[in-house]
Parts: sequence; C-alpha cells; structure tokens
Amino acid sequence: MEIQLQIAWLFLLAIPIACIAWTVTHEEVFREPREYCVKRSLQGKTLLERKFFYLFTCEYCFSHYITIFILVLTGYKLVMSDWRGYLISGFSLVWVSNIYMSLFGFLRQDISKYKMEIKEMMNSGEQRKEL
Repeated sequence: MEIQLQIAWLFLLAIPIACIAWTVTHEEVFREPREYCVKRSLQGKTLLERKFFYLFTCEYCFSHYITIFILVLTGYKLVMSDWRGYLISGFSLVWVSNIYMSLFGFLRQDISKYKMEIKEMMNSGEQRKEL
C-alpha cells in the first residue's frame, strides 16, 4: 500500500477510535457504568483491580485498547509490512485519535461557554425588562 493511502487510513481509522473512547469515558449514556468503574478504581483491593477499572475512565488509556481492537479487525499496518508496522500504526492511531478527542473537548468547552454567556445575557435582559 502506498504511503499516501496509509496516511489517509491513519486519519480515517482514528475517527472511530476517538468516537468510541470519548463516548465511553465522557458521555451521559455510559455515566452509570463509568461511575461504577471510578468507584472500583479508587476503592479496589488490588493494584490490578484498580488499574483495570481505571481503564474505562480515561480516554487516553481506553483508546489504546480500542486501537488494538481496530488493528485486529482491519489488519492496518503503517510504513512496514511486518509486526513493526502494527506497532507503528498502533501508536500513531492512538496519537491521532487523542488529538481528535482534544479538539472535540475544546470545541465542546467553547460551546458550553457560549451557551452560558447567552443564558446570562438573556437573564440580565429579562431583569432589565422587569425594572
């Protein structure tokens, strides 16, 4: 496979990795299981138990496991066609997917900030009308 195609696949495969990792570790749909995992990661009896449950609360950590799943599913290799290609592609996919998640986090933060500012402006406008 040509390097341009490999790079295209790198940026495309990182999208579902970022999406899955972000959804499991941040979104409301997984809140209850995530809260359970947070509790177990803090109160687990063994180091292995605490680290296992922490995995589901950290998007960076979780993205490694999603990446491994995607690599097994697709057989994607970057630069080299042997086991080193899997290694390079794995760390590259994690890196790109975490850039995507960081950008998404900043975007959501800005949107939340603007929503709060609009709400404050509307509230102050309503208070002026009452006077």
